[in-house]
Amino acid sequence: MPPTRPIRRKIGAVTYLNSRPLTDGLADAFLDDDVRLDYPSRLASDLSADGLDLALVPVVELLRRCGESTFGGGACCRECDCVSPYRIVSDACIATCGAVRSVKVVFRRPPGAVRTLALDEGSRTSAALSRLLLLERFGIEPELVPLPIEAAPADVDADALLMIGDRAMGPVPSNVGVVEVWDLGEEWYRWTGLPFVFAAWVGRRDRLDDMDAVGRTLSSVRDGGVAGIDELAERHGPPLGLTAKSAAEYLRHNLRFTLGRGELAGMTLFGKLAREAGLLPSGSDEPVAAADNPPVGHTSPGH
Repeated sequence: MPPTRPIRRKIGAVTYLNSRPLTDGLADAFLDDDVRLDYPSRLASDLSADGLDLALVPVVELLRRCGESTFGGGACCRECDCVSPYRIVSDACIATCGAVRSVKVVFRRPPGAVRTLALDEGSRTSAALSRLLLLERFGIEPELVPLPIEAAPADVDADALLMIGDRAMGPVPSNVGVVEVWDLGEEWYRWTGLPFVFAAWVGRRDRLDDMDAVGRTLSSVRDGGVAGIDELAERHGPPLGLTAKSAAEYLRHNLRFTLGRGELAGMTLFGKLAREAGLLPSGSDEPVAAADNPPVGHTSPGH
């Protein structure tokens, strides 16, 4: 039976600074639909549970549902023929090719001596990437502890802390006791020479019968957002403690918003490596880490 278009689509998005070019025009583009904002990890859970038809989600949620056999062929859930309920809907994404600035692992001990890793409660893809890098480089599988959204880094007892989004943008507080910092976009690029994709627009195949049209709309929203980066930076940078110039440089030079061949290759390789490392539990609804989901009732404006 063909998928049926909901009377009102349920669309999930996030509003960290890094997603503004993809999300600030959504309400106008989807006037007849329900658009809501939440944590990336919670959006992924709601998409899985049929609470959303379409969402900007961490790519690890897509990758862990894509059939393993496709990794030798087409790009995950865009060009492959797997039986995943998901499909990449648009070529709009959040990616980087080098330093990303907003996804960091802060080390209190040398990376090779890490025994505990605190994971930002909004993270899934970044959690898997940080664990993959520690495993590949040092053979380490650290104990995972939560880094709550409302907690200060200095309040969390862990050897290393993964921080994402807006709170990762500023300088690390001096009382954290830093010995080393990894920018995960930069570390991935040094290792593979490929871009890294953090989030993509993903739809449920059983809920959307007009994916092509939806994809074109999302790409158009992206194009308008990228063209208006200076205005977005002026509005959203200063509340985060960034100058408009710094915010614009971040959006323009540290991020990519188009899912091209390089991005697809990087995403597919990440899926292959993470699956081989046991970081993508196939067909499971369990989160990648215990820190994935924020406390019930807690709300946040962003990704």
